[in-house]
Amino acid sequence: MVPLMAWAQATPAEYLREFDTDGDGRVSEAEYVAHLSEGFYRLDRNGDGVLEADELPGGHGKPVTLKQFQDNLRRQFHKLDRNHDGYLDARELTQPPQG
Repeated sequence: MVPLMAWAQATPAEYLREFDTDGDGRVSEAEYVAHLSEGFYRLDRNGDGVLEADELPGGHGKPVTLKQFQDNLRRQFHKLDRNHDGYLDARELTQPPQG
């Protein structure tokens, strides 16, 4: 996994490869959710599938379940998928989501 600081310096194609586990040159919803869920798993120190306040950045906030987290990622994916083909290309992946 590329560290966050390196993402800003990576080309869109390099960034896409971080997500593209099957090597087809595009990112499916499942690949997007799986890759970004890695951060959830790292924060979930006790492995219970819930980020409690002490596991959240800053040490406060409402608990977040893995399902809630992944549902949000799915919404983000569909906002990024501007051509609605069910996949993200490098350009879509690196664009900010639309409202």
